[in-house]
Amino acid sequence: MSAFNLETCARPNILALEPYRCARDDYKDDGTNILLDANENAYGPAINPNDVSRTSGPSLDFLGLHRYPDPHQHDLKQLLCNLRNTHAHTPKTLTPEHLFVGVGSDEAIDALLRCFCVPGRDRILVCPPTYGMYSVSAQVNDVGLVKVPLLPAPDFQLDVDAISRTLSSEDGKTVKLVYLCSPGNPTGSLLSKSSVQQILAHPTWNGVVVLDEAYIDFAHPDASLAELVTEHPNLVVCQTLSKAFGMAGIRLGAAFASPPVARLLNALKAPYNVSSPTAVIASYALDPEKGLKVMREKVARIAAQRDRLLEELPKVPGVGRLRGGKESNFLLYEILDRDGKPDNVTALAVYERLAEEKGVVVRFRGREHGCEGCLRITVGTEEEVTRFLEALRRTLGEVRGAAAKENEERREVAASGIVG
Repeated sequence: MSAFNLETCARPNILALEPYRCARDDYKDDGTNILLDANENAYGPAINPNDVSRTSGPSLDFLGLHRYPDPHQHDLKQLLCNLRNTHAHTPKTLTPEHLFVGVGSDEAIDALLRCFCVPGRDRILVCPPTYGMYSVSAQVNDVGLVKVPLLPAPDFQLDVDAISRTLSSEDGKTVKLVYLCSPGNPTGSLLSKSSVQQILAHPTWNGVVVLDEAYIDFAHPDASLAELVTEHPNLVVCQTLSKAFGMAGIRLGAAFASPPVARLLNALKAPYNVSSPTAVIASYALDPEKGLKVMREKVARIAAQRDRLLEELPKVPGVGRLRGGKESNFLLYEILDRDGKPDNVTALAVYERLAEEKGVVVRFRGREHGCEGCLRITVGTEEEVTRFLEALRRTLGEVRGAAAKENEERREVAASGIVG
């Protein structure tokens, strides 16, 4: 019999991992559900339908699959530079030497940990509520976690003083990476440029600020700070084509960094980490007259539905305040109990009923720091938003009505007990 024992053979930090979960782990899509949980682009990919049927040509040529893909992706990197060279923040210019491209932004998040953190010794700093994969990747790499919460809602901005104190402390010497999310997930808030720059300028901390801009194309045109990597050698800006470009399925992410840091990331990666089909579709998406034009048209449609939700949700009885910002393709709203207070029990009941009975899947976020009673709602198409609003009105009425009935029954039982 083999002496193999998984519990003693595998790394303890891996055995302790809880897999990343999403709402679709609980509610499988049968093709009829409205999926407003994962912050995807509901209007679809940044592809002109007239180009989909093409089998060859410069835009969507899938031939040559018997060859390994380009390991350097210089042309694709140049298109990404063209997109982010706005010169809104610096006169300096991004070049392909400033770029790493990989399998979604998650590859860059993990690669940075492997570049800068010694397992079992070093740590990263995160600012909850934030994207869960930072802590998952840290645990995979046996890297510790330091948490400095964002300032309270509704702004959810960086607590620069608390972060600076942490980085200045003795414990701060082992913090090698600070992961920041802008616009935040689940907050939707764009972090202030000055706050990020204050952390970058910390006088004693020797580490890297990683700014995750997955949702940046839903904010104003000059919102991205990617070109600031030309000014700050300790800044890395991660982006993806999964959100505004509607191309979650091709798994293309990018990290803008100073050339020395970019070289480290490129040296660390697998030789052919970006597939040929992914590179072809991504290059199409970033072409100003093709995919980029389509992306901006669809983002405008999403913004219109976002504005509609901002107008309509406050009118729904039982919906509370907007928590966070409006700079992404999702919104974070409180769900209120019968007393008008944000409540996790009510919010969770609404989340479950929406999915199980109405076929509308959103995301419960009430267990995250500063998000008591909150649901995160991805902005859908016009038809999806209409169905969501109708379902939410009915569901909130049912849940709050059931709660009122239960409270009344409890009062009657208590009263009868006193009389007896």
